[in-house]
Amino acid sequence: MELVVQAALIGLLQGLTEFIPVSSSAHLELVPWMAGWGSDGLIGSLAFDVFLHLGTLVALLIYFARDWIRYLVAWLASIRERRIGDDPERRLAWLLIIATVPAAIIGFVGEDVIDSVFHGDNDTVRLAIAGFLVVGALALWLADRYGSRRRPMDDLSAPGALAIGFSQALALLPGISRSGATISTGLALGLTRDAAARFSFLLATPITLGAGLYGSRHMLTEAHTGTEWLAIGVGFAVAAASGLLAIGFLLAWLRRRSVTVFSLYRVGFAALVVALVVLGR
Repeated sequence: MELVVQAALIGLLQGLTEFIPVSSSAHLELVPWMAGWGSDGLIGSLAFDVFLHLGTLVALLIYFARDWIRYLVAWLASIRERRIGDDPERRLAWLLIIATVPAAIIGFVGEDVIDSVFHGDNDTVRLAIAGFLVVGALALWLADRYGSRRRPMDDLSAPGALAIGFSQALALLPGISRSGATISTGLALGLTRDAAARFSFLLATPITLGAGLYGSRHMLTEAHTGTEWLAIGVGFAVAAASGLLAIGFLLAWLRRRSVTVFSLYRVGFAALVVALVVLGR
C-alpha cells in the first residue's frame, strides 16, 4: 500500500499547487526526489500524470460549471447571430478562446523539447527549477506591487487576453507555474487580484483538457497492475478534491490579501532545493 499512499500525497500536491501559484511541476518533479522515492515506477509516469491533470480538470469543471454553461451558451449565440455586441459573456467567451491559442500552439510544438531539457533526475535540472521558482516569485510580487488592481475581468481587452495566453505557455518551464504566470500577467494589466485569478482558472480549463487528451494518446499501450490502478484512482480523486479546495481558497484569499506569501514560499522552496543539492542529497 506504500504506492497508494505516495499516489495520494502526489495527488494532494497536484491539486493544491496546480491552482495556488507555487508551481505544480516543480513540486511533482522535486518532492519525490526529496522523499527518496524511485523515479522509474508509477509515480512520475505518463499515465499517472495524465490522471492527475484530469483530476484537476474535474475540480475546474465543478467549481466553474455555471460560468462555463453561461459562456458556452453566449458563445454559441454569438456564432448564430454573427455578433458579439455589448454582451460581456459573449465577449469573455471569445477572449478565453483567444487566450488559449498561444499555449496550445507553443505546447504542441515545444513541449517535447522542453521536457527533454528541463526534466530529469540530475542536479542541473533541479537548480534550473529552483531558478524558475525565484523568477516566478519575483514576477508575481512585482505585478502585484505595481499593478493598479482596479480593472474587473469584463474590462480585459483582446490584446490583454492574448498576453495572458502567451504567459500561460511559460508554464512549460518547470517552476514558473501556470497560475502564477497568468495571474502575474493579469495583475500587470491592472486586473484586480480576484479577476486575475478567476480568468486564470477559466483559462486553465481548455488547456488542461487539451493536455489530458494529448497525453492520453500513449496510455492505451501501457499495462498496470491492480495496485497501480488503485493508486492512479486514489491520485485522481485526491487531486480533484484538493484542487476544488485550492480554487476556493485562493479566490477567497485574493479578495482580501496579497500574493506576497506565495512569492516568499517559492523563494523558500527554491532555497531548500539549492541547499539539498549543495549538501549532496
